Order: sequence, then structure tokens, then C-alpha cells
Amino acid sequence: MNTHKEKRVKPDKKGVILAFFLSVLWSGNPISIKIGLNDAPPLRLGWMRFILGGLVAIAWAIYNKEKFEISKKEILPLLGVGLLFSIQLGFMNVGQNFTSGGHGVIMITTFPLWSSIFSHIFIPNDKLSKLKIFGMTIAYSGIIILFWESLQNSKTDYLWGDLMMLTSAMLLGARQIYISQIAQGISQINILLSQAILGIVSFFLFSSFLENENYLFSFSLLAALFYQGVIIAGFGFIGQTWLLKKYLPSKITIISISQPVFGVLLAWFILNETPGIELIFATILVVTGSYISIRTKT
Repeated sequence: MNTHKEKRVKPDKKGVILAFFLSVLWSGNPISIKIGLNDAPPLRLGWMRFILGGLVAIAWAIYNKEKFEISKKEILPLLGVGLLFSIQLGFMNVGQNFTSGGHGVIMITTFPLWSSIFSHIFIPNDKLSKLKIFGMTIAYSGIIILFWESLQNSKTDYLWGDLMMLTSAMLLGARQIYISQIAQGISQINILLSQAILGIVSFFLFSSFLENENYLFSFSLLAALFYQGVIIAGFGFIGQTWLLKKYLPSKITIISISQPVFGVLLAWFILNETPGIELIFATILVVTGSYISIRTKT
């Protein structure tokens, strides 16, 4: 997949701080989606979000004097990342409707584990080790503890939804590695705009056929769109692709396990959803496990 000389390294302090900051931003995405769905259906919300994200990417490229020029050899890789992106989101959106919130979080949060497996296969300098597996196990156990009560109180007929969310996590893990690989030879703006364009087209088409609901341009919808489009699909994707281009991907994606912890904290502040004592234990385990996984030698 990658014929270029390996330039990716272990995350330094700047990389770790940026990765944790992006995890905080991403953790607020489910809350903004929950708010936005009060006024607009999910697929329509999706393509509007990608339009805003694409505009941010274009503005960023203009600021950095980057040109959106695609060579013939880049067409297939860019189509691949765009299709992978759309299919992964499709499995996630559908799967979430057939499972509980707790189950969904547990399943989708496995994507850093899948990233590590794919990275082990395709990236020579980013191998799994016993200590890295130990660190990932500690971090992921924190997520299970955080959502244990939700799992205990949920129904048992979530098999198909759970499988869809797990498939989405596998595809998301694969997409992280694929982006990291092609970013070594393809410009960041090409990757960002290919995802945005294919996301807009696919979500718009499915929305046109499957969604008939009207939507209301309320302040809460505009705020939700701003967060999902400008913050996440815009600056979030810019930061993510930069990290995956510069650093060994498994050591960056493992930090994403912290997203549910930050999500519970944000839900506490924004939605007044009071967390339990398990948040403290989960935070300790996630931070400890992430630190072990990041600092291990490959």
C-alpha cells in the first residue's frame, strides 16, 4: 500500500496533546447529533455537515496555498477512502438504530484495536507487542466499566445492531490505517475533499430516497450543524489526517479510546446527565492503558 520511505514516528508531546484535544472534540459529536436530530433527519443532517466540512477544508487549503489537483494514480486510492468512509458511516447509522447506546459505544470504541491489528499487518514499524496489547486491554476495560450499567440493563435482542456497529468499527479502524498510508504520497487536501465530496453525494442520494421529513432551521440545529460540520468534519478531519500522516497510526488511534470518557463528562456539563463513580475508575484505566500503549517500543 505504501512504497515511500517510512517517515512516521512515535507521537511526541505535541502529537499526544493534539490527539487528546481531538478526542475531546469528537466526544461532543454524539451530543450535537442528538440535538440536531430534534429538527432534521439523520442523512440530511449528514450531507449538510459534509458541505460545511468541505468548505473548511477548502479555506484551509487556500490559507496554506495548497492546490486541489488529482493525478491519475491518485483517483483509485481517493475513491477507495471516500467509499470506505461512506460505507463505514452507513453501518454505524443503521446499526445504532438496532442496538442500545451502551452497546453501540462498546462496539464502535473497538476501532483503535482494529487499527492496531491492521497497522501490525501493513506497517512494518508499527507492530503489536505484548505490552501494547496489555495497555489496550487496560484502556478498553475502562470503557466497559463506564458503560457496565447500561449493558446490564439492556435487552438481549441487539445482535444485528451490535454486529453492524462492530463492522463499522472494523471499517473505521481500516480507514485510519488506509488514510495514514495514502497520506504519505497524496496531499492532505485531496484526501479531505474526496471524503467530503463522496460523503455529500452518498448521503444526499440516500436522504432524497429515504427521508421525507421536514426540518426546521432553529438555533439549536444551526449550532449542531456548526459543531458537526465546522468543528468535526472541518478542523477535526484536518487534525486527524495530519496526525495519521506524521505519526505511527496505532499509537495515535489508541488515544481515541478516551472519547467515551470525555463524552460522559460533556453530557454531564451540557445535558445534566450525572455520571457515577465508575467515571473515575474508567478515566484512570483509559489514561493508564493509553500511556502504556503509546510509550511501548514497536
